Amino acid sequence: MEITGLFILAALMIASFAGLEGKLARTDRRIAHVEHQLDQILDHLGIREDPPHLPQVTALLRDGKKIQAIKAYREATGAGLKEAKDAVEGMS
Repeated sequence: MEITGLFILAALMIASFAGLEGKLARTDRRIAHVEHQLDQILDHLGIREDPPHLPQVTALLRDGKKIQAIKAYREATGAGLKEAKDAVEGMS
């Protein structure tokens, strides 16, 4: 009985994590969609936010450490991987 109970508990935990992962993926897609729409609105209005001045990122790029620069950009701005990669590539 005890092993069966543990098995059922483990199965329920795995199922709940899988459900949570699906909800997070949907939320990420919705956020990406809203960000895309906001970018289109800003472009239409001719409003562009200046990229933040990040001396650490600039120094890492100068030293040829692109991956570390992307990581530093993400940490400093909270940007996603693609956004950070695009921003850092635009800085080079």
